[in-house]
Order: sequence, then structure tokens, then C-alpha cells
Amino acid sequence: MPLPTGNIPWPPPHLKPALDAMHTWDTWWSGDPDRLEDLYGGGTTGGIDPKPAQYSGGVRGALARWWWGTPTGEGERRTKVHVPLAGDLCAGSADLLFSEPPKFTVDDDATTKRLDALTDDGMLATLQTGAEVGSALGSVYLRPVYDKRLADRPWLDAVHADRAVPEFAWGRLAAVTFWRIVHEEDGQVWRHLERHERGRILHGLYQGTAGKLGRAVPLQDHPATEGLAGMVNDESFVETGYDQLDVSHVPNQLSRRWRANAALKDLGRSDLDGVETLMDQLDETYSSWMRDIRLGKGRIVVPDTYLQSAGPGRGASWNPDREAYAGVNVLRSGDGMALTVAQFAIRVQEHRDTAEDLVNQILRSAGYSGQTFGLGGDVAVTATEVVSKERRSMTTRGRKILRWRPALAHAVEALLAVDREVFGGSITPQRPNIEFEDSVQEDPLQLANTVDVLRRAQAASTDTLVRMAHPGWDDTQVKAEVARIQQEAGTAVPDPMQAGDLP
Repeated sequence: MPLPTGNIPWPPPHLKPALDAMHTWDTWWSGDPDRLEDLYGGGTTGGIDPKPAQYSGGVRGALARWWWGTPTGEGERRTKVHVPLAGDLCAGSADLLFSEPPKFTVDDDATTKRLDALTDDGMLATLQTGAEVGSALGSVYLRPVYDKRLADRPWLDAVHADRAVPEFAWGRLAAVTFWRIVHEEDGQVWRHLERHERGRILHGLYQGTAGKLGRAVPLQDHPATEGLAGMVNDESFVETGYDQLDVSHVPNQLSRRWRANAALKDLGRSDLDGVETLMDQLDETYSSWMRDIRLGKGRIVVPDTYLQSAGPGRGASWNPDREAYAGVNVLRSGDGMALTVAQFAIRVQEHRDTAEDLVNQILRSAGYSGQTFGLGGDVAVTATEVVSKERRSMTTRGRKILRWRPALAHAVEALLAVDREVFGGSITPQRPNIEFEDSVQEDPLQLANTVDVLRRAQAASTDTLVRMAHPGWDDTQVKAEVARIQQEAGTAVPDPMQAGDLP
């Protein structure tokens, strides 16, 4: 299928519900209070009046019922506090998946050597970024890219879900069009569209408006795409050297809100989906807590007689640290002469309990345990106890690995194919086996005790014990360590073929 033609709406209208939801999730993920106020209409005094609007229907009423939709009064400073829990949640999800680099194994030795070079070149950082983006927006796309001016090898790139127009067939990605705005001026919007199909990539440059794609123009008409003009053929596409689609779609979790929408049901679900109201109430709780602190500051109400004039038109002041005062000329003493101290209570425990319950509910709804994010104290425990306490997080991690493993394997195979097509070599592109490392590392002392018990019980060989103690070692390192252990223990048996002539 070719690139779009005609002045069609862009982004495509059928993606509007998903893009609106992604915009909401992205706003919470960004942690920017200004964006939250803009999203819910509570940024200025000219916004929605929450009192009558709370009884209204439609979008106006819905926005007014959000705490972030309450506008700041005229002449008042903003006292709303935002707790960036959404960012912590998405970053924690990425850490569970890629705190350690995954292991890629292939059969061919030459391919293994080249794959090691490709995966060591910043791939872990890309995967961590992609996992965090996918957690926030619901899905992420992985594609191989290259630039001979920058490196002598290709690398993986993570594309955000709100800049993609995917096409699915039987639940799998069949084609996708990535787009970006390369220039805006005088109401004109220049967009670059990059359509990935089986075995090829099509490029197009369009000059339109904010809501319309506009007309196609030559790639060389803009500096952002002029370099592509010499790469594409007469039909505006580049061959990838891979006989399949070179893009992988990684859905975060199963979508719930669009399950009945044929065009959107294959998009992923954000970890923030369904907890937006709880995050709004968490911000309200913390803002109330900070309000108590502001009002709880001790204040002294002083009678006018105690004030010292600063001169005509300059008002009066009172110094609470002054030790001696002149006599006060009054007719009689009474209640009007008393100093009044105002000291409001700060409801620390009530606010803390409410905030902790909201945080736990948000994490539980998103599929995580509070211990994953530091809740419940920092008491030292074994890896087994950690896994037990973080069982919900480990279950969610397992579900995500089920989606990441095949998508990442496909992306690496496409990366190898592009590497051979563009940079040559004798490698054989193949889909690797992927092993995700444990996100919880065993305590070294606990591991040593386990190995010692197995050794004394003669329940495991030296090779097995070395692999348990050093799970990151390869076969060569393990064999060398076993040989050293046997030599030191005097249990090494010489090779009879190397023993010389028998007497």
C-alpha cells in the first residue's frame, strides 16, 4: 500500500480516542503541574467555575469534577502540589524488566560475535527507555536504524506510540506509519511520514495544516528529509534486506477500554489507565497537607496600640523581639490589650495515612507491590523473601516478558538483517533465544551458604556449584574455575592420553 494521497485529516480520526488517552497519560507521566492544569482547565481564573460546572454534563462537567480542574483564584498563588508517582511507576516498571541486560544466543559463531557488538552499543539504554515509554503510553515500537556518518553499525530505536499509525492483522502488526513534524511556520505544518511494510520502507514529505496532511512535496524540499532523497528509489522506498516487517510492536498489557473497537483493540494498555482519579486525589491530599503546614505557622495578633508607626503613608509594624516598650497610654486595660496567639493543628497522621492508602491502591491497581517502590521499610531480607513480598510485581513482570520476548527477538533479527544489507559481512540473520535476567539478585552470603550445604551433602557437582555462585559466567570461565578448584583441592585427574608410556 502506498503512502497517503490527498488532503486527508491527520492524525487519522479513528485513532483519536487512543491519542486522547495517550495525551492524558503522557501529561501525568511528565509530572508537570502546568500541563495538568492545562489538561483539566484549572490553570487560570478564566477557566471553568467549578461550583456550577460540577453539576453539568459532558466534558465541561467532567473536567470541573477533577481537583486539577479547579482554577486558582484571581490574585492568589498556586498552592497545588503534584506527587510525581506516575513517573516513578513507569520507571519502576522498566527497571523490573531491564535492570540487567538480557542474554541473546544464536547458533552461528560469526553471528554471535556481531550480535555481541550490536547489543553492547547502547541497546540496554534503548530497551529501558522503550519499556518506560510503553508503560506510560501503552505500547512502544522497535525499529533498526543506521547512519553511516555516525556509526559503522545499525542500532535499535524506540518509537513512541503517539507517533505511529499501526495496521494489525489477526492481532499482529502488519504495517505501520511513523510520522513527525519537521517544521511549522505561518500555519503550515511539514510532516515526514515513514511507512514500514514487508521488506521495504517508504518515505514521504507533506505540507499541510495542523489538522490536515496536505500535499506531497519532494523530500529534498526540506533539510530534515533531503538526505533521504538520494536513498529512495523511483517509488520512494528503501529495501531493508529483511523479508518481513522490520518493526516490532510491544504492547504493555492487554487493552481493556478498546476491546470492542476493531481498530484499537490491539493497542496496549498503559499502567496509568484507570488510576488517574486516584492520582488526582493523591495530589489533593498532599496539597491539603501542605495547606495545614502553611496555616499551622504560629501567628501573633497585636492590638493597634502596640504597633509602631513608620511615618505618614508608610504603615506601622511590631517587633516581637523587642525587650522594652514605652508605656501604653490607654484609659484602662482590657481584652482589647491582649496579645492573641494563633496556632492551628497540623494533621500529619491523618494526611499520611490517606496518602499511603492512595499510593498502595494506585500501585495495586497498576499491578505492583508497594515494596517494589520502597514502601514497607528497608529491612534487609533474602532474595526469596523479596520475591515473596513483591509477588504481584513479579507476576506483572512475567506478563510483560511474554510480550517483550517475541517482539525483541523479532527486532534483533531485523537488526541483523539490516546490518548485513547495509554494512555487509558474512553473518546469518536469525532469531535469537532471549533470557531475561532476574531483577532480584541473591545475597552473596546466602548464596555461599547454599553452595556450601550442597557441596557437603554431595548433592551437586563442582561445575554446578560454580555456575550457581557465578550465574553471569560463560562456559569458558566456568571450566577454568572448576579446573583451578580441582587443582587446589588435589582432585584433578590427569588425562591418561597425556600421561606418557606406562612402566
